[in-house]
Amino acid sequence: MEHDIEHEAREHEAQDREPREREAQDREAQDRDARERKARERAARRDEAVRGAVEQGLLGPDAPVAGLLDVTGIRESAAALRAAFDAVVPPGTPVLHAFAVKATPLVPVLSLLHAEGIGAEVASPGELALARAAGVPVARTVLDSPAKTPAELREALALGIAVNADNPQELDRIDGMVRTAPTRSPLGIRVNPQVGGGTIGATSTATETSKFGVALRDEGAREWVVRAYLERPWLTRLHAHTGSQGIPLSLLARGVAEAYALAEEINARAGRHQIDTLDIGGGLPVDFTGEATVPTYAQYARLLAEEVPGLFDGRYGLVTEFGRSLLAKHGTVVARVEYAKSAGGRRIAVTHAGVQVATRTVYAPGSWPLRIAGYDGKGRPKEGPLVVQDVAGPACFSGDLLAEARALPLLEQGDYAAALDTGAYYFAHHYAYNSLTRPGIYGFAPDGTGGVAFATVREPQTVAEVVAESGGAYAAGLTTLPASGSR
Repeated sequence: MEHDIEHEAREHEAQDREPREREAQDREAQDRDARERKARERAARRDEAVRGAVEQGLLGPDAPVAGLLDVTGIRESAAALRAAFDAVVPPGTPVLHAFAVKATPLVPVLSLLHAEGIGAEVASPGELALARAAGVPVARTVLDSPAKTPAELREALALGIAVNADNPQELDRIDGMVRTAPTRSPLGIRVNPQVGGGTIGATSTATETSKFGVALRDEGAREWVVRAYLERPWLTRLHAHTGSQGIPLSLLARGVAEAYALAEEINARAGRHQIDTLDIGGGLPVDFTGEATVPTYAQYARLLAEEVPGLFDGRYGLVTEFGRSLLAKHGTVVARVEYAKSAGGRRIAVTHAGVQVATRTVYAPGSWPLRIAGYDGKGRPKEGPLVVQDVAGPACFSGDLLAEARALPLLEQGDYAAALDTGAYYFAHHYAYNSLTRPGIYGFAPDGTGGVAFATVREPQTVAEVVAESGGAYAAGLTTLPASGSR
């Protein structure tokens, strides 16, 4: 009899599971079709933009490198992020999506994202100034940094910007400021859940020895965090960020689960709902090997809802801090091929894009590979048989390569090489090797008549500006100091 009951229960469970599994499969198929369609549309817009940039003189012999930003794609990413979390949180739940400004620190980009409902996560006075210049309200701004100065903290607290304290010494500093000058700033502590790292150590922030936050598994650390909240009723937020590129979704979810469990413990011991907001960081990785956007915000939000359901029952507000995943796929570095030659039987296209705009790729190509697309001198997609070749940059060291031994249609003098997926951490982060000038950056969108409209995001840097930044006004400064041994 018991065996029959158990067998019947298993059959019912299987019957219940099958519709759910079919529903999940259907949803994944629909998501995959949508991703592929978006990828094709994005590639088509990019091709039109490269051709338009050449035709309109933004690229050419006198402008051999430029960054292009797909405004339509950026808007779509922002909408996808909002929709993904709207689908899993109860209506009315406070949710702030704060763009990690470090990913693309450009005022027009921050302004565009603000218009699309995205705030700003800043980690320095400079980034805060950029966010304010873009019109991002202080109520939609979050300050995170492992090395905040007293002046930075005073400014944030005076403005009412949310602050996450990184360590006990910083919390002591905030204590003194709050006692002397009450603030409207939402305040919290950043913790390191120590759940492990991903495939790229430099972007893994929840390792045993990460420099960020209070390491929860260190002896006495968890109890210190709990006591810190119990002694400070004005601490109402908790922050954790597991990492970004190279971190699998399952590890991101584990980090969030650890932070949620800690918030529950603190609230239980406080006997009230003291922590009302969880800042779960960002970290959605980007697939640099293909055109489609995977993983998606929707996949991540659904995983969180499955793994940490209590986070989405309406008791906690949410803050996210995505950066790379919002912008990477929507930026392209395009560089003119100045010379094409051979060495040791290898073809080499020498371009104007290298370490100055793709620093991570040049110095760590295994971790940060980039797709390369070829265009002819008129900006049209390059066709022809694939040829193994290097795509080299202009800097004076042999490792300055965007791609090595890459099979591409043969790039020739006057053609263009485009480094794809470079909208975050690339052309906005100039590295002044060889005093190379910063490239111009332009946003683009369809003009409604079959063409492309461009808007300047950042003007190309001039050689005169390089001289000025390099101490040109103080050319004689060192020679006026006393010579060694003089009296």
